[in-house]
Amino acid sequence: MCCGVFRVFGGIGAIVALILLVVALLKQLIMLVGFLLALVKIAIVVIFVAMMVMIVLAIFRDRARKRRDYTETV
Repeated sequence: MCCGVFRVFGGIGAIVALILLVVALLKQLIMLVGFLLALVKIAIVVIFVAMMVMIVLAIFRDRARKRRDYTETV
């Protein structure tokens, strides 16, 4: 009788432990996906800012070149 009770509780305990392990792994997976999505968003913002800086620098360079060409012709 005693061994049968331990066997039942052992099987239930194994199932509960397996369920808790799956829940813990799913939490970690969700955190990892959230972290990766945050990295992607930050990378998009950084690339956008870099493109804006490159456009502004190109505009200023073109203005300086036009001004230099204008002063050379006058």
